[in-house]
Amino acid sequence: MISFIVCEDEEVLLKKYEKEIEKFMMNYDIDYNCYTFDKYDKKFTELVKKDLGFKIYLLDIVTDTGTGLDAARLIREECDDWSSMIIIITSFPEYKYEALGKRLMLVDFINKVDNSDKKLKDAFQICMKNYDNKYKSLKYVYKKTAYNIEFKTIISIEKEQDSKICIIKTTHGKFYIQGSLNQVLKKLDNRFFKCHRSLAVNINQVESYNRKTNTIRFKNKEESELISRNKKKELFNLVRGIC
Repeated sequence: MISFIVCEDEEVLLKKYEKEIEKFMMNYDIDYNCYTFDKYDKKFTELVKKDLGFKIYLLDIVTDTGTGLDAARLIREECDDWSSMIIIITSFPEYKYEALGKRLMLVDFINKVDNSDKKLKDAFQICMKNYDNKYKSLKYVYKKTAYNIEFKTIISIEKEQDSKICIIKTTHGKFYIQGSLNQVLKKLDNRFFKCHRSLAVNINQVESYNRKTNTIRFKNKEESELISRNKKKELFNLVRGIC
């Protein structure tokens, strides 16, 4: 679940942002809610403190009842929430350096009168990349048990010999899934790399790859030498972060 929380004191703009969010989310098969406010009041503060899943804030920097910077400070410092995405949008560009200097980990500072629609869309895309890294999961059923395994916890997927089953190794244990390695990979995203006909790895879980010994070392300190000759260069570049 994604929760968009918007505070804007101009009604026309508030409705415009709602439509922009609706239009943007049409590209994703993800449940979301949009909460709107025209001021930073008690109701806004109460919502900030609730567990609403992945939050994306769109905050007006200047209102009659407070500022977006105060709201961002509430989110980061008082609520100790450093995972939610915060976008500041304003018609007062002079606040930009003050906002960035507060070290509030803002996604963007957008000027309402400077190509704001395009910049808002770009900021939302950054937010979705963070959502994918944190919350995407592999959902399937195996032997009448339903599984929901977060992508970020998967270390590798290995094809079991002489069977139609794959072994999913995660940071908290092993799980089994019906199907070929290619079939499983279709359910995952581009952080997973097939380095051998029997093995795919989560690049984000790789600590190092030694081309000389052809050895992958994972962050949990396990190792594997299942790397095809024609995959060495690509794997090396992926771990270096240049692909």
